[in-house]
Amino acid sequence: MSVFLLGIIILVVILLALNWFTTADPRALARAFRLGGGIVLGLMAAGFAITGRWFIAAALGMVALSLFGVRTPLGGAANFGARVNRSGGQTSRVRSSLLEMTLDHDTGDMDGEILAGAHQGRSLSDLSVDEVIDLYSEADAQSRALLEAYLDRTAPGWRENAETEAPAGEGPVGAGDGPMTPEEAEQILGLAPRASAEEIREAHRRLMKRMHPDQGGSTYLAAKINEAKEVLLRRHGVRS
Repeated sequence: MSVFLLGIIILVVILLALNWFTTADPRALARAFRLGGGIVLGLMAAGFAITGRWFIAAALGMVALSLFGVRTPLGGAANFGARVNRSGGQTSRVRSSLLEMTLDHDTGDMDGEILAGAHQGRSLSDLSVDEVIDLYSEADAQSRALLEAYLDRTAPGWRENAETEAPAGEGPVGAGDGPMTPEEAEQILGLAPRASAEEIREAHRRLMKRMHPDQGGSTYLAAKINEAKEVLLRRHGVRS
């Protein structure tokens, strides 16, 4: 009877684990795998250390620590853990006179808060496509560029049913009304103040992948991301 009950308990545990695996957030799964891998490698390192094989034990120990997010001399693996921890929940913000647009680094989701006009205080996601297009027709050049990026991502066929030419006398959209400040650059790249050069380059690479045309990319946003990288690396005295 005890063997039968033990089998039932093991089966229930397996079913619960499978249910958690299929419903868990991918980031939670990644953390669980890193934690489990770190524990397993740590135990293996301890076993090799007990038998006197110190070189193998040290190598496995450093990999295990890196999976826990601890910086070690094993740069690549350690930085992997640190990069995963940094990316979770990061967002980029680009502001114009009409909008503050937000891009989620992990999902690529884009939304914007309307800062002026009849829809002030509302999010773009609260508006219908027709309402966003009406907003687009009244926007300034920078706001139009942001709205184009949003519509291209959320309603790819919108151009077929809307007039997309800029108002007469309006020139092409530039990088901004003036020099980008380091604070604006940090918001665009989603970085904390005084981020390292490595963190700046990593955030730039991650965001530029999101700006690929296949991902609903925007030439305007890509230009802002590139400018933000140059501004912050210049502060470190290094070139991009």
